[in-house]
Amino acid sequence: MNRRLFLASLGSGAIAQTSKPSSFRLGSVTYNVLKDHNLDDVIRILEATGFEGVELRTGHKHGVEPSLPAAERTRVRRQFEKSKVRLVAYGTTCEFHSASAQERQKQVQIAKEFIDLAHDTGALGVKVRPNGLPAEVPKETTIGNIGAALRELGEYGSAKRVGVWLEVHGSQTSPPPIAAAIMKATAHDNAALCWNSNNVDMVNGSVEQSFNLLKRWIRHVHIHELVKDPYPYAELFALLKKAGYTGYTMAEIGGGAANAEEYLRTYRARWLELGGPKSPGA
Repeated sequence: MNRRLFLASLGSGAIAQTSKPSSFRLGSVTYNVLKDHNLDDVIRILEATGFEGVELRTGHKHGVEPSLPAAERTRVRRQFEKSKVRLVAYGTTCEFHSASAQERQKQVQIAKEFIDLAHDTGALGVKVRPNGLPAEVPKETTIGNIGAALRELGEYGSAKRVGVWLEVHGSQTSPPPIAAAIMKATAHDNAALCWNSNNVDMVNGSVEQSFNLLKRWIRHVHIHELVKDPYPYAELFALLKKAGYTGYTMAEIGGGAANAEEYLRTYRARWLELGGPKSPGA
C-alpha cells in the first residue's frame, strides 16, 4: 500500500494532495469546557450545538481511560455509533522529551495503552505531545529521542488503524521548525502532527509560512478562543480548505464555561463566520 492509500485507509483527515477545497468539521476537546460532564452529557451537548466530533482528554469526568474493561469499551463504542458525534481522538499527556530513557519508555507504554483503547472504542487517533528541550542534552538528541518514540508508536498504531498525532506544544518545542525537525526524525506515515494554533506560528501576522512548513504532516487541528485570541483563524481555515484538509478543527478552550451548551452554540456561530464550512444538510 502506498503512502497516500495508507493514510486514506486510516480515515485520519489527512491533507489531500489536491487543490480541491475540503469540508473539514468542527469538534471539541473536553478540556476545559466539558471537563466536568459525564460521557452521556458530553455527547448530548455536542449534538445539541452542532459539533461533530470530540477529543476526550484524559483525567476528565467522562471517565474513558485505559483502565476500562472490555465490556465498557464496547459500550463506549456503541454509544458513539448511535450518536451524531464522532469519537475522534484521545487527548493524552504522554510526552517523550525526557533525558531519561526509562521515563521515555514509560510514556511510550502509556501511549500504547491509549492506542489500544482507541482501537477498541473506534477512535481515529491518539494525541501526544512534546513539552520541552532538557538543558542537559543537546537539542538534536532530544529531537531524535522524540522521533524514535513516535516512530515506535506509529508502527504500533498502524496495525490497529489508529493514528498518532503529536501536538505542536511546549514553549521550546512549539516553534514550527522544531516540529518539522521532529517529524523528519520520526519518518513514519502513521505518526503526524496536531496543529495547535500557537502565537509562535505567526510571521508578520500570518500563519502561511508556518502552515506550509508543516502541512504535509497535519492530521488534526486544535483551535482556541475564536473571539479573544489575535490568531488569524480566517486565514488558517482558508489554508486548510486550500490544502484539502478533511479532518476536524477541535475547540480546545483553556477556561471553563458556566453554561457549556450556550457557549458552544456561540462558538460554532463564530467558527462559521470565520470560514468554517457548513456540514452537509446543516
